[in-house]
Formats: sequence, C-alpha cells, structure tokens
Amino acid sequence: MRRRVLGATLSALAVAMVLLGIPLGVFAFQLVRDDAIRDLDSRTATAARAIEARYSSGEVIDESILKNFLGTASGAPRHIAVRLPDQTEITAGEEPQPSFRGSAVTESDIIVLLSVAQADVFWEAARSVGLVLVVGGVAVLAGAVMASWQANRLAAPLVYLAASAEQIGSGQTRPRIELSGVEEIDLVAEELVRSADRMAARLSAERQFAADASHQLRTPLTALTMRIEEIAAATTQDEVRVEAEASLEQIDRLVGVVDELLGRTRRAMGSGTELVALEDVLTQQRAEWESAFAKAGRKLDIAPTDATVFATPGGLSQVLATLIENSLHHGGGTTAVVARESGPNHSIVLEVRDEGDGVPEDLAPRIFERSVTSGKGTGLGLALARDLVAADGGRLELSQRTPAVFSVFLQGVPQMVDLDTVVPHRRSRSRRGRRGRRES
Repeated sequence: MRRRVLGATLSALAVAMVLLGIPLGVFAFQLVRDDAIRDLDSRTATAARAIEARYSSGEVIDESILKNFLGTASGAPRHIAVRLPDQTEITAGEEPQPSFRGSAVTESDIIVLLSVAQADVFWEAARSVGLVLVVGGVAVLAGAVMASWQANRLAAPLVYLAASAEQIGSGQTRPRIELSGVEEIDLVAEELVRSADRMAARLSAERQFAADASHQLRTPLTALTMRIEEIAAATTQDEVRVEAEASLEQIDRLVGVVDELLGRTRRAMGSGTELVALEDVLTQQRAEWESAFAKAGRKLDIAPTDATVFATPGGLSQVLATLIENSLHHGGGTTAVVARESGPNHSIVLEVRDEGDGVPEDLAPRIFERSVTSGKGTGLGLALARDLVAADGGRLELSQRTPAVFSVFLQGVPQMVDLDTVVPHRRSRSRRGRRGRRES
C-alpha cells in the first residue's frame, strides 16, 4: 500500500507538471519576450523625444550623443541609428545579428532605430522558464515527502494490526493495540480487540476443559494402577501376576497417550509465535556450529541480516540446527546460510546450502517423511523441522536437489517502521535452542 500511495501521488504530480508546467513555461517565455519588445519600443520612443529636443534647440547630433542611449547590460540596446530630416544618417554601437528592432518617427521627421540582441531576450526568457522548472521540481519533491509521510502514517497502523492479528492467531489473546487516529483503521483495531476477547474466553474454557479432563482421567487410572499392583502383590499364581503386569503396561501406555493428547491441545491453543530478530538466532547458530565445521575441515558461512520474522524462537533455532547439522553430516564444501526477502508480501526465505553431492534422486521426493534417511540416523530430524516450521505458519522445502538447498519460508515484517513501536517483541533476547533428535 505504501508503494501505491507514493506511486499515485507522484503520478498526480507528474500529470500536474505536464498539464500546468509546460503551458506555464511557454507562457513565461512569451511574456518575457513581449516585455523585452515593449521595453525596446519604450526606449526608442524616449530616445526619439530626447533627440527631437536637441535637434530643435540647434544642437549637433553626433555619435557621442547617441551612445548615451546604449548599454552593456543584458537586454539593453546595442545599436542606434538616426536619420535626420536632411537625410543624414548617424549610428552608434554595433548592430547585433539577429536582433529585435524598435522604431520611432518624431514630428520633425527624425527616424530613430534601436536594436537589441535576440540572444539576450531569449536568455532572459530561458531564465524565467528555468525558474518555473525549479519551482515545479521543488513542488514535486515536497509532494514526494508529504506522500511518503502520509504513506507511512497509513501503512504503519496496518502493519501493527497485522502483527497483532498474528499474535492473536498464535494464541496471545491480549495484544497491545493502540489507536492510530485513522477512523477506518481504528474501527478494524476495535473489532480485533473484541475478537481477541471472545477468543480468550473460548481458549480459557478449552484450557479448563483440558485440565478437568486430565484430572478426571488421571484419577481413575491411578486408582486402577494401584489396585492391579495390589492384586499382583497378593496373588501366588504366576499366570495372574503376568496378566497383572501386562495390564500395568497397558495403563502406562494409556497415560502416555493422554499426556500426548493434552500436550497437542495446549500447543494448538498457542504456539508462542512472536517477532524474532533473525540475527539473534543466526548468531547463536554460528557460535554453536563453527567449531564443529572447523574440526571437519569445512567452513560455515552465515550471512548477517536485519530481517525480523514471525516464529517461535526455540523452534526456529532447532530447525536451523537440524539443517546445519544435516549439511555437516551429508554435505560437502562450504555451508552457507542466507536470509533474503521474497515476494511482495515481505516473506523471508532462509536458505541453507552446501557444495556437496546433494540429495539422491530416489530420496528427494520423500526427504521429509519420517524414518526416511540416507545414513544411520533415525530420519526424524527433517520431519520434525518441517512440522515446527508449519506450526509457525511457514514451510520448509528442498528447493534444489544438487547441490542441496533447503529453504525455510517465514512471514516477515516490512522495514518501514520502528518495530519497537509497532508491537512488543523480544528482539534482544536470544535463546539457545535444543538440538533434539536430528537427521544424521
């Protein structure tokens, strides 16, 4: 939207310059030329009256007198010619070529001609046109500055709302929303607050239900476990004891299933997505893996960046660690980690690439499936990494097979406003992500 506002404003200014600036420049040129010709006619009439008076008083009209009507300034007459009633012609100065001429005839039939250089007149007109162009340029610059300010004023609250909506979507139902002063945007912000309140009430009810379900399930399972343990301890029959131990194993498995289901429910309610400064995460990975690459005789090149993305800090650290470790064990040459902006929606792409042989052709379509590995690992690392990225609203792809290039696509934030004033986030905090189980 910011680019559209700027483009629309500059387009309007350009149209105004074309429709008004060009005619105004032509008008200024003609006005200066006409003023110069009128001034020349006025000077000619004044010179004719003065010469008429001198001639009537009996003075001798010569070149020294005529030079008084000439000048050296831009636009001043450069040549004068006088024809007396007795047909005597007297001139002074050098006639410019080309030139504009002014003529006057007195009552005594004295003819006076004054000449001014056309170049001087055109130069004065060009200066006026240049002034019009300068004023137009200043107007365009001022319009661009105002358009940029207005675009930021309109776009910053929208970015703020997008960040707040992302927080609400990740389960943080108490975002800090401030009014922007733009009525339409504030209406959306108020509705977003009301939606957050309704979502908070629903999540609270679901969490309470999950807690009650956990308590209601654990209590009878605990009692059943104790009862079976008592039966197993009291019986003397081996078959009963074996069946009791099998029952206890099934109960333990059921408890694990309940814990897993409740854990998924809590994660679905809010994954902890927030604004994360990528440089903090990359700095952590650089410190964690540089020594391992150096021992392997390889280089780890992590390019600096000032991008900010919506992600879970611990999850993003684990994803990058998985990809870097995967490159260390299966790749070759220099491993490069680069962050770049992709597309008009300010998406951020994190690429992890190396110079090895890449992913085998038969393995590439199934590289993110569980238990799929080209080595002795468990094959869970890339599958878990893909799940973590998907939980943050992004995606993990194998964008190039040979040499291998893994790309992490995340939602970024435009670098047009101060993020500290848009939404609260923890840019300065860096977390050390757990390595977990990765593909090797």
